[in-house]
Amino acid sequence: QVQLVESGGGLVQAGGSLRLSCAASGRPFSTYAMGWIRQAPGKEREFAAGISRSGSRTYLSDSVKGRFTISSDNAKNTVYLQMNSLKPEDTAVYSCAARAGLSSSELPPRTISWYDYWGQGTQVTVSS
Repeated sequence: QVQLVESGGGLVQAGGSLRLSCAASGRPFSTYAMGWIRQAPGKEREFAAGISRSGSRTYLSDSVKGRFTISSDNAKNTVYLQMNSLKPEDTAVYSCAARAGLSSSELPPRTISWYDYWGQGTQVTVSS
């Protein structure tokens, strides 16, 4: 099992940047492919970004592509989401999630229900 704790959220003006962190404890971090999922007020959860166990492969949803970057540091058991050029529509609770059972280069699923473990989330608010 793994425990996930997000940090780095906050209030930022449109056009600004934030970096979210997700620290893992428990089983070795490299066991899991990781994803960032967000949920805006009144909306369903939305996949934002994913990274393979090795960190060698990443992908981003169309809504954040070109503005967000996902990365990981297995030595620190941490995955990051660098968010640039933020827009008010990026306002959401951002959660990291872990998926076990994948090969080192396999990307995590975009299907949210396929994740095994979740953090509690961190609020990101972008003002216009």
